[in-house]
Amino acid sequence: MYVDGFVLPIAKKNLKAYQKIASTACKVWMKHGALAYFEAAGDDMNVPGMVAFPAMAGAKPNEVVIFAWATFKSKVARDKANRKIMVDPQMVKLMAQMKAKPPMDYSRMAYGGFKVIVKS
Repeated sequence: MYVDGFVLPIAKKNLKAYQKIASTACKVWMKHGALAYFEAAGDDMNVPGMVAFPAMAGAKPNEVVIFAWATFKSKVARDKANRKIMVDPQMVKLMAQMKAKPPMDYSRMAYGGFKVIVKS
């Protein structure tokens, strides 16, 4: 199994619009091979003695942190899916809409691929 994950801060006022974007993205990812797709908005963020996600993500007081991931059968499957996702008509349209009216600052998004080391 392989996981793609990302963390990004987004203005609280843009959360509903982002949720619509994420819903479309979920459908596209699943269509092209993701086994599961999740996007979650920060809720319980300040645990004593640990680095808070908002601090780690550089979130401002008016922002919420999005924590998201998609799972794939393998890195090869993820790479194949990502090639299809980037040219999928729904995704191309979505990217154009987001470029015209960005709901967040993409330069503040952290992204990476992860090898699963423990699985239930």
